[in-house]
Amino acid sequence: MSRMTILTEAELRKIVTLDLEAVACVENAFRALATQPVAMPPILRLDIPEHRGEVDVKTAYVPGIDGFAIKISPGFFDNPKLGLPSVNGMMVLLSAKTGLIQALLLDNGYLTDIRTAAAGAVAARHLSRKDSKVAAIFGAGVQAGLQLEALRLVRPIEEARIWARDAAKAEATAARLRKKLGIQVRAEPDAANAAAGADIIVTTTPSTEPLIKPGFVTAGQHITAMGSDAEHKNEIAPAILRMADLYVADSAKQTRRLGELHHAIEAAVFAADAEVTELGEIIAGKKPGRRSASEITIADLTGTGVQDTAIATLARDRAQAANAGTIFES
Repeated sequence: MSRMTILTEAELRKIVTLDLEAVACVENAFRALATQPVAMPPILRLDIPEHRGEVDVKTAYVPGIDGFAIKISPGFFDNPKLGLPSVNGMMVLLSAKTGLIQALLLDNGYLTDIRTAAAGAVAARHLSRKDSKVAAIFGAGVQAGLQLEALRLVRPIEEARIWARDAAKAEATAARLRKKLGIQVRAEPDAANAAAGADIIVTTTPSTEPLIKPGFVTAGQHITAMGSDAEHKNEIAPAILRMADLYVADSAKQTRRLGELHHAIEAAVFAADAEVTELGEIIAGKKPGRRSASEITIADLTGTGVQDTAIATLARDRAQAANAGTIFES
C-alpha cells in the first residue's frame, strides 16, 4: 500500500507564497545545477499550433533532495478569449529513493508562477544594480505582476511601467498593482518609453518577435527575459546579446536550443560554441556577476526542471507542517 498527499490549488495558495523563502529555494536550485551532478533531461514539448497551444514536461533529480518532481505544464495562449487562463498544469512529486508518488500537486500552474517569479528575483539579486528603483515590465498577465512583486523582495523598486499589446489590459494591471503594492505603477503604451530610464526590464510574454530593440537599451540596465521557452519565441533583439557586457543563462544547453541565445546564434551575432555563464555559477561564486554600475546584463531564463523539483519539495514540506491536503491510499 502506498500513500500520497493530494493538494489543490486553493490549499497550495495558502501555504506557498512568493516570499524570501521561495526565492532562496529557487536560488539553491540554481546553485545545485552548477555544483552537483543534477540529472535534468531535455524538456519534452508538444505543440498544438492551431490553438496556440503547447505542453511542456519538465523534471530533474537533485542529489540530496529526497524527492523529484515531474511537471506537466500546458500553455494555450488564446484561452483568455474564451474566459480561461492561459496556463494550467500539475506536478507529481516522487520519492528519489523508491520512486513512489509522495504528492500530487493540482496547482493549475500556480507553483510554476511562483518559482518563475522567484527566478526573476534571483536574477535581479545577482545581476541588477543594488540601487535599482525603476522597473519596466513587458506583458500584463499573471507573471507580469508576480515579477514586479518578486523584484521588490530584492531591490528598492519605487516605480514601474507596464507595457502590453493590449492597452486596456496594461491599464488594468497597472491599477491593480498600484493598489496592491502601494508604489507608482503606470501603463506605458510606447515600448521604447517603457524601457527608457528603467533600471530593470523584465519580459513576460509569448512573443515571437523581439519586443526589446537595440535602441531601447542603455548603460547600467539589467534585462530578464522570461518568455522564450520555445524555439519560436523571441522577446529580445539578437543584437542586444552582442552589445551586453554579460549574458547569463539558466541552462546554457537549454538557451542554445530555445532561449534568446538560440536566436542570437541563428542571427550569427553570438558564436554557437561561445562560453556561456550560467546563473548558478554566479550564485556559487564560480564566475562573477555584474562588475560595475554601467554594465548591461541579460538573464535568459527558459525555466528548468530543477526549479520545479525545488518548489514541489517546498510545497510538500509546508503541507506536512500545516497538516494540509488529503491523504490518498492505494
